[in-house]
Amino acid sequence: MARTLTLEQWNRTLLERQHLLERVDDDVVEVVDRLVGMQSQDPQAAFYGLACRVHDFDPADVDALLTGRELVRMTLQRGTVFLMDGLDARWIRELVQPSIATAAATNHGKRLRGVTVDDVTAYAAELLGATDDPVPGAELRDGLARRWPDEPPADLAAVARWGLPLVQTPPRGLWRASGAPAYRHLDDWIGPGVPAVTGDEARKDLVRLYLRGFGPATVAAVQTWSGLTGLGPVMAAMEADWELQELVGPTGQRLYDLEGLPIASGDEPAPVRLVAPYDNLLVANADRVRVADPDLYAALVTPNGRFPGFVLVDGRLAATWTPTRDGIDLVELRDLTTAERTDVEREVATVREMRA
Repeated sequence: MARTLTLEQWNRTLLERQHLLERVDDDVVEVVDRLVGMQSQDPQAAFYGLACRVHDFDPADVDALLTGRELVRMTLQRGTVFLMDGLDARWIRELVQPSIATAAATNHGKRLRGVTVDDVTAYAAELLGATDDPVPGAELRDGLARRWPDEPPADLAAVARWGLPLVQTPPRGLWRASGAPAYRHLDDWIGPGVPAVTGDEARKDLVRLYLRGFGPATVAAVQTWSGLTGLGPVMAAMEADWELQELVGPTGQRLYDLEGLPIASGDEPAPVRLVAPYDNLLVANADRVRVADPDLYAALVTPNGRFPGFVLVDGRLAATWTPTRDGIDLVELRDLTTAERTDVEREVATVREMRA
């Protein structure tokens, strides 16, 4: 019979794997790998996500990894920009490319009348390959518009960005830096190569990585985060091969986890953490009930898809935080005790120090 987890065990196991119970003294790239990348359409978000997980985090470490081309920012899961190890980005992008291509065709390709998506992608590759320098997004758009003046330029550019594995090159994405997006093909940026895994083995690897960082989890959680469908049979087969174990969630959810990974007792202390805007601990997480009451989270959802940072108190969503030009804005989602506010302010001071 499958083991049943309490909500506290499910919560603390997730926080332990996310390095949110205790900051780790590990290399930044190792932490990014364990999180299977970090959502990064807000170029500064990943820095905050690492600050709440890495002991004595220095934003310059991420800057060095980006300029050194070990970490990249590019469109990956769900057509969203992620910060990820370049070699992992190569095989994950190939795996999720069909879903990205479908979204591109649905949202942008349907507006093209006299040219195909494949034609746009091929010509964009020529424009990018004509120089050794990153191509500014506006320059790519204008080059496509000159080739097809009767087509909507924004849709031409979007089709190109989603059709090719393009890296957003620095200085965009560096700490406290600004700059419009500029692009290079992944192979031109980190060097040519082939995906480390493909096909069904790539799907299994993605499941393994997700469960290592976010498990135990439902099939829906893996699919929501990855943007892939049809993972139920994949995960069931992995269980049949004794690679995954089945667990039962606190309200009867069917959960999967890597065989042999420890489960928390549920009573571990969970210090206050200021989790980054867009952090996948909550965003794009079908199992977010582990860390957030549904009503509290639902109140944060906006039509434009923007999110503040999240404040965890005793391991659960209790407030939000937003970096501003002059400091940090805090909004309580429930009444905090005096002691809890003191702990929150201590974490706020850590972020302020990093921003100083």
